[in-house]
Amino acid sequence: MNKDHAAGFGVGLLAGVVIGGVIALLFAPQSGKETRQMIKEKFGGVSDAIKGKAADATQLAETVKEKTTNAVHALKS
Repeated sequence: MNKDHAAGFGVGLLAGVVIGGVIALLFAPQSGKETRQMIKEKFGGVSDAIKGKAADATQLAETVKEKTTNAVHALKS
């Protein structure tokens, strides 16, 4: 499996987890107010996790770009 497929699988897995969690919360035996509060808390944590992964991916892309540029300059010299 190449990295593009692995990344797509990871995003799909994360989306499935989030959707499954929301559905579980919606069918939980609680009041609507309590359920909405739980959803808000869960999405806050997921949002933070996604932002962290996006920052990691951005850093990785910058590193790859820098190494590629250095390799191209080395080959041209």
